[in-house]
Amino acid sequence: MKKIVIALDGHSSCGKSTTAKQVAAELGYAYIDTGAMYRAVTLYFLDHHVSLTNPKEIKDALNNIDITFHYNPKTQRNETYLNGLNVEDEIRKMYISNQVSEVSVVPEVRRAMVAQQQKMGKRRGVVMDGRDIGTAVFPDAEVKIFMTADVDTRAKRRQQELLVKNQLVNLNDIKENLKKRDHIDSTRAESPLRRADDADLLDTSHMTIDEQVEFVMHKVASKLLEQKYTVEQN
Repeated sequence: MKKIVIALDGHSSCGKSTTAKQVAAELGYAYIDTGAMYRAVTLYFLDHHVSLTNPKEIKDALNNIDITFHYNPKTQRNETYLNGLNVEDEIRKMYISNQVSEVSVVPEVRRAMVAQQQKMGKRRGVVMDGRDIGTAVFPDAEVKIFMTADVDTRAKRRQQELLVKNQLVNLNDIKENLKKRDHIDSTRAESPLRRADDADLLDTSHMTIDEQVEFVMHKVASKLLEQKYTVEQN
């Protein structure tokens, strides 16, 4: 059976990555964390003092950035590597969260990352989560889900994620960060965050991860069944 592309778009901390990882594992598909790619670029820009108003600096920096994902059997997760260095823990820190939207709004950055993401998913059989997968990266994705949740729920989830990593951050600071990122992501000129016309809406405010995964898997099963029926009819 032909493999498909599953696009999970939506706001920060609404369960996209966790859901996407589990769906990919159940299907035996590759999981691509596009948000991690923008975080890795942000880390590189900060480390190398790249000015977001200097096109030459941005172009030179992007030419020197190589982002890959490697599966870690100990943690049982894909980890992000920037130019061969494992940066998975570093890119999840709050100082990166505070800057990533401003970096990802830069048109040159988005174009470079979209090109990489399209290359990664060329053979299909991938689950991607991000903000513009169903609209810009893979507008032809067979399954598109737009995920959201109320900001209070998202802030609490984000705070718990940080606590697990021994980072204590004030809840109001997290909430303001999420609101700021939502605004930047939704109003940027280059592939803004929006629900694709053919994307199913999934509000995770009162859902468990298992329920979110079940919702997505139901949509996938329906699409694969539809695909099989079409093949048989032809």
